[in-house]
Amino acid sequence: MTAKYVHLRYLLILAALFSLLFAVLAVSPHDRSDWALENLLVLAFVVTLGLSYRAFPLSRLSYTLIFLFLCLHEIGAHYTYSEVPYDAWVTRVFGVSLNELLGWERNNFDRVLHFLFGALLVYPIRELYCRVANARGFWGYFFPLELAMAASMLYELFEWGAASLFGGDLGVAYLGTQGDIWDAHKDMLLATVGAFATLCIVLLINLRVNPDFRSEWRNSLRVKRQRPLGEDELERLQQLRHSEAPEQHKR
Repeated sequence: MTAKYVHLRYLLILAALFSLLFAVLAVSPHDRSDWALENLLVLAFVVTLGLSYRAFPLSRLSYTLIFLFLCLHEIGAHYTYSEVPYDAWVTRVFGVSLNELLGWERNNFDRVLHFLFGALLVYPIRELYCRVANARGFWGYFFPLELAMAASMLYELFEWGAASLFGGDLGVAYLGTQGDIWDAHKDMLLATVGAFATLCIVLLINLRVNPDFRSEWRNSLRVKRQRPLGEDELERLQQLRHSEAPEQHKR
């Protein structure tokens, strides 16, 4: 059994499990319109992952992290994020209110999911940077953090745009601010903290197991081109263009 076959089989198992969960939670959601809106980006993301598998398969770890986030997102989409009854579930199982225990005065399922957005998805983002952009050392951590932050910001803009477009109860349900005017800012902060925490763990693991970690880190911060860009680079390109023109004319 080849490694490629094992990898594909693992991905198909995750896809089957997610499809089953999706089908179950698609039955009688709390708000069908909100459910459809919540799954719009999910559909586009899953299709992109499927189409990119042959050319750019991710690691099983990355697929697992994506799978976990999407499963939790589907729970939020089924109930709407602001009404997921997690506190009732915890009280039923453990006999204690999680909200009271932690001093929460609102439904914080959305807060937790924004934290996990950063914590779970920043590693697949890092894999993308390291394999496509060849990011090494410091940049293999800084750029994934920045993209996770940017993705969180873009999602908040998408929420705002959708809420403004549809308005009414659907807009309120989709935003899920629960009266907090700083909801978007807190969500972005939590995504950033989650991504930073995961990258710190990845950094510590690499520091321990990668013998080239310190040299890669130093080299990543070394200046690769001494000459400035801007007008200096423009002048160099113009000179290069003029010097190549006579050669092309001779041909």
